[in-house]
Amino acid sequence: MITEKDIQQLSERNIAENQVLNQVAQLKRGTKFVQLMRPATIGDGIERIDEERKNMLNAIFEADKEFYQFTKFVPASGAASRMFKDLFAFADSGEETKFTDIFFAHIHSFAFFDDLNEATKRIYGSDIDTMLQQGRKVEVVKALLLDDGLAYGKLPKALLKFHHYPTFNRLALEEHLVEAAHYATDNEGVAKLHFTVSPEHEAHFKAAIDALKDDYEKQYGVRYDITFSCQKPSTDTVAIDKEGNLFREADGRILFRPGGHGALIENLNDLGEEIVFIKNIDNIVPETKAETTIIYKKVLAGLLLHLQQRTFDYLEMLDEGAVTDEELDEIISFAKDELMIDIPDFVKGYTNIEKVDYLYNKLNRPMRVCGMVKNEGEPGGGPFWVKNDDDEVSLQIIESSQINHGDAKQEAIFKASTHFNPVDLVCGCWNYRGETFNLTDYVDANTGFVSNKSKDGRELKALELPGLWNGAMADWITIFVEVPIETFNPVKTVNDLLKPMHC
Repeated sequence: MITEKDIQQLSERNIAENQVLNQVAQLKRGTKFVQLMRPATIGDGIERIDEERKNMLNAIFEADKEFYQFTKFVPASGAASRMFKDLFAFADSGEETKFTDIFFAHIHSFAFFDDLNEATKRIYGSDIDTMLQQGRKVEVVKALLLDDGLAYGKLPKALLKFHHYPTFNRLALEEHLVEAAHYATDNEGVAKLHFTVSPEHEAHFKAAIDALKDDYEKQYGVRYDITFSCQKPSTDTVAIDKEGNLFREADGRILFRPGGHGALIENLNDLGEEIVFIKNIDNIVPETKAETTIIYKKVLAGLLLHLQQRTFDYLEMLDEGAVTDEELDEIISFAKDELMIDIPDFVKGYTNIEKVDYLYNKLNRPMRVCGMVKNEGEPGGGPFWVKNDDDEVSLQIIESSQINHGDAKQEAIFKASTHFNPVDLVCGCWNYRGETFNLTDYVDANTGFVSNKSKDGRELKALELPGLWNGAMADWITIFVEVPIETFNPVKTVNDLLKPMHC
């Protein structure tokens, strides 16, 4: 299956031969569905925070933040093409829909209107209002999407103007700079951000940061430390054809495809940062409406710092070894009740030495606190109690594609879910000795997803790696917290920018 030329190709990508063989086996085996036990709900896996506890956790964050290093990690490599899917269709067909009616009726409200108006004048010698009166809507859309205009159809979301203010407009990227200044700044006034970007856009990101950085540092009294990384070629995955053989390009080379956002666990691991906020590039609001978001970022971080410090204290006790029966019971209660770790009944029969070893391994793992919003019909992952191949039960964020919808019991559990994952995470990536965890040790490789695709008219089976906040963090200590729906405002289509929280 693997030729000498293939080995050279693998070497160029830093991919091992057994990595390819394992992926082929997984592709032939197909998607391995998770085993849902029950949905995580309020009081059973999801904590609802009252006002008193919210204030306490916020106070913990403000008091303790000077002792930690924070980084805001933003996956930002995707192009905005899907955001403009309806407009691309309109540009091709000229057929108006309810979507385009809304777009043109409110075109003056978009933060990019002035730039688009200048583009239509430059390209067509006419402003937008005149062109709309002349029925030249398709040309307006092309000026927005195509290369000779604003090229919004292929730029990343980060570099699109999202929000309009009375005297200026902001890129999505800028709103993340503002957020970082409010909750990801250390005691020396340094706000760290890391953006994962695609190679073709990295220069655009750096140019935007160079143009913005000084002004934002002066405005918010911080110093930004902004870094970038690209998805590694070594995380790309292979595909197979209908016969189960490696899918090859016309020139005989192995086809490699991006492995999905789960590949970014490598980027996160390489950062080696202590406390990391993770948030999607498009889930931001204007600064004037960001107060709730900022408060709950601090609340989630405060809870992480509080639980992590207690965990570290217990790990030091376990490391020393001289732990009493009462102390072991205390640690078990903490693990079950506050870290949401499922402790099987048979652990009661362990000797003290066995309990120490068991609890040490359970507590000495990366930790994440994940915000969850009430499910209001958004597509995507949700919080569940899941049993793995070793019969261990744990809290996991599960995507619909990971579930066997043909199994009536599994489908019933899936439909009983009350909450949704908005990708709102605060992660603790160092252990109690101040050393970085190797985050790739905590990935469940079996949770990758197999999908049917095609290339050049040929069918193929493609492999997507375990998602960053799904299987890539399967063996993390996981705590779910309900956060207000106001903190979840993604921009999946351009018309989402017309929603009240974005205007």
